Amino acid sequence: MTEQQALAQIQELSEKINYHNDLYYQKDKSEITDYEFDQLLEKLIALENQFPQYKFEDSPSQRVGGTITKNFETVVHKYPMLSLGNTYSKEDLIDWDGRVKRGLGTDDYAYFCELKFDGTALSLTYENGQLKRAVTRGDGTQGDDVTTNAKTIRSIPLKVKHQVPKSFEVRGEVYFPKKEFERVNAERIENGEEPLANPRNAGSGTLKMQDSSIVASRKLDCYLYYLLGDSLDFSTHSESMAQLEQWGFNVSPTYKRCNTIAEVLEYIAEWETKRHDLPSETDGVVIKVDSLDQQNELGFTAKSPRWAIAYKYKAESASTVLESISYQVGRTGSVTPVANLKPVLLAGTTVKRASLHNANEIARLGLHLGDTVFVEKGGEIIPKITGIDELQRPNDSMPVEYITHCPECNTELVRKEGEANHYCPNSEGCPPQILGRIEHFIQRKALDIDSLGSETIRGLLDNGLIENYAGLYRLTFEDLNGLEFKTFSEKKGDYSTRSLREKSASNIIEAIEISKKTPFERVLFGLGIRYVGQTVAEKLAQNFKNIDNLMAASKEELVAVPEIGERIAESVVDFFSQESHRDLIQQLKNAGLQFEIEVIEVEQEGSNLAEKTFVISGVFNTFSRDELKEKIKLNGGKVVSSISAKLDYLVAGDNMGPAKLEKATKLGINIISEEEFIKMING
Repeated sequence: MTEQQALAQIQELSEKINYHNDLYYQKDKSEITDYEFDQLLEKLIALENQFPQYKFEDSPSQRVGGTITKNFETVVHKYPMLSLGNTYSKEDLIDWDGRVKRGLGTDDYAYFCELKFDGTALSLTYENGQLKRAVTRGDGTQGDDVTTNAKTIRSIPLKVKHQVPKSFEVRGEVYFPKKEFERVNAERIENGEEPLANPRNAGSGTLKMQDSSIVASRKLDCYLYYLLGDSLDFSTHSESMAQLEQWGFNVSPTYKRCNTIAEVLEYIAEWETKRHDLPSETDGVVIKVDSLDQQNELGFTAKSPRWAIAYKYKAESASTVLESISYQVGRTGSVTPVANLKPVLLAGTTVKRASLHNANEIARLGLHLGDTVFVEKGGEIIPKITGIDELQRPNDSMPVEYITHCPECNTELVRKEGEANHYCPNSEGCPPQILGRIEHFIQRKALDIDSLGSETIRGLLDNGLIENYAGLYRLTFEDLNGLEFKTFSEKKGDYSTRSLREKSASNIIEAIEISKKTPFERVLFGLGIRYVGQTVAEKLAQNFKNIDNLMAASKEELVAVPEIGERIAESVVDFFSQESHRDLIQQLKNAGLQFEIEVIEVEQEGSNLAEKTFVISGVFNTFSRDELKEKIKLNGGKVVSSISAKLDYLVAGDNMGPAKLEKATKLGINIISEEEFIKMING
C-alpha cells in the first residue's frame, strides 16, 4: 500500500467512525452493531501504526487511549473557574433573587436553569475547531492538564466541523454514567476487588489515571454548560447554549429559561424526583441570570459570581427497621453482608436491602438487629445505611456479630491481613463459588456461551454432569436433551421443574463448540483469576503471548508488566501453583480452546532491529508501551517478556521495575534510553 492510499483509507475510516460516533452519542441512534464499529476502529488503528505520520490529533483512535501520562501538567486558567454560592433553602433563593433585582435596578431579567451534575468540572480549549487542551478545575485558578484522558470521552468533540471562532473555551461536567458505574463495580466484585464508593469520586479518580486505556474502558461522559471566548457574539447565555448544541456538543436537554423566581421554584420542584431517571447523578439546580450584559453588571464577589447560585437538593433519606442480615458468597469466595430492611420508599423506588460492605462497616455503625436505621441514596447507586436511631432500639436487641463460617458450605472464613473482606477458602467445594465461576466463564466478555443460563448450569451441577467449566466441553446432546432443572418464579415465589427441549439442547452444544474459537485474552479472563479483569487479562496475554509462558512467570516478571501490581501478581502465581487449576487448563487445552494470541503479519518499516531482542520497562515520553512494542516489531526486532543472558537490549523508561534493572545489570545487558532507541530505528 502506498502512502497516498493509506492516507485516503485513514481519512475514509475516520469519517465513517466519526459519523457513527455522532449518531450514537448525539442522536441516540445506531446504524451498525458494536462489533462492526469496533472492526472499523481496529482497522484504523492498524493503519495508523503502519503509517504513524498520518495519526492526527483528532483521529477517532484517540478515543481508545493507551498513552501513559506520568505527570499531569499544571495549567493556569485563562478565565478563572470560580465556585458558586449555594443554598438548600427556597427562602434563601428568594432573598438572592431580591439582591439580583436591587443590583440591576429593574425587574426586567430572566434566569437560565440547569441541573447541577455531580461530577468533575472540566475546561476544554478549542483552536481552529480542534480540541487542544482539557484542564480540571483544580483550585479555580489553575488545574491539571488531562487532555489525553478527556479525548477518550466519546461525547467530547475532538474537532468541530462547523464554522467556529478561532479560539474558544467550553466548560462542562465529566460524570460516571450510572449504568457504567454499576457495570464496573460488578466486574470489580467478580474479580474480588473492593467496589468503587460512588460515581462522583470514581469519575474524578478515573480522569486522573495514568493509563488512558483504562479511562477509555470506563466510558465516562460529559455535559457541557458554558461557552467562553474573546470574539463571541451572543447577548444571552441561552443563545450560547443553543450554539453549543448546533456545533455538536453534548448539552443536557433538561435546561429551561425562566422569567420569574416563581418559575425557577417550579423547575426545582419538577426535577426533584424526575432527576433520578437521568443517566447521571445530580445534586441540585444551577440558576444563572440569562443576559450576559446583566451578568457583567452584577459582577463577582471574591469567591463567586453574583449572577449565579446553586440550589442543592437535600440527600434523600428514610428511616426503616433492620430485620436481618444475609451473607452473599461470590465466585472468588468474598463474603458480602447485606442488610434486609422493612420496605421503605426512597428516591422514587422501594428499598428492601442495603449493602453493608464488610465487617468493619457493621462495627462502625454499631448495628443491632431490630434497629431503626437511616437509609440514604444520595450520590450512591446502592442504598447505604448512614446511621442508627438508638432511641428506638428495642430493649432485647442483640449486637450484630459477623459470621465465622461460610453460610453455604460451613467452612471457617479467613481474612487476610490488610484486607477488609472475609473469604471462604473452600473454592473447590463451595456451591456459589463453583456456580459463580461457571457463570463468569460463559459470560459475553469471556467465552460468550449465551445459550446457557444460571438455572441450566445448576441443573448440570445437580445432575453431576459437570463439576467445573471444563466439564462443559465434555457435554453431549444426549446429556442435555430432556435435562430437568428447577426454575424460580418471582410471581409465584416458588420453584417449578422444567426440562430442556431438543432445540435448546442443540443450541447449547453449538454455542459451546463456537466458544472454542474465543481469543486467548478472553479465555484468560474467563478463568476467573482473582483481580484479573478484562483489561488485566488483555495486558497479560499481550505480554506473555501464551498460557505456558504465563504459568511459568514469576511474581517479579508479572509486576514488571504495566498496571500489574503485587496483589495481582501474587494472585496469578497462586492460581497457577494449584494442581487443580493446572489440570483445568490442560482439560481446556485438550478441548481445543485458544491459549495463545493470534500473530498478525504487518508490513515492515525497516530492518534496523533485525534479529535483536528487547525488553521494555518503565514509562516513556514519545511512545506508549504498546506503540514502542509495535515499533520494534515493524523494524524487525522481537519483544520478550523476561530478561535472560540472550537478551540484546533493555529499553529503560521512568519508574522501571527494579528487579529487571538489577538483573540486566548483573547479566551485562545493553540498557538504552528511549532517545537511544529512536536513534537505532532511524539508523
